[in-house]
Amino acid sequence: MSEDAAWQPYEGGSTLGMQGSQGGTITWDEAYAEQLRLTLEQDESRSFHAITCGVSGWMVHTRFFGSATEAIAAFEEMRPALVELLSKLPPSEPKPPREALREGGALLSGFIARFP
Repeated sequence: MSEDAAWQPYEGGSTLGMQGSQGGTITWDEAYAEQLRLTLEQDESRSFHAITCGVSGWMVHTRFFGSATEAIAAFEEMRPALVELLSKLPPSEPKPPREALREGGALLSGFIARFP
């Protein structure tokens, strides 16, 4: 089974066509292991493309792109990177000890630096 095999449409695909958190229309919305979410929203009328990713209990991060081609390529690139990030983070419940929070923070910072 590949890393991407467990990515599933978020809420069974019911969010597609809805307005996203950045004001565009959700065109791709997936979840992984009920802990990761990756959403692409677009508005072609204003050349707007945004990807928002979330790691439950840890972060929400949004990126913006000037074209659908760039955004789709980034979406594909971020999927395995998010799975890898999740595998390295301590569980967010119960609250991790301070040392684990520091380690998690460094991992999250590295992810955001890689995907600004």
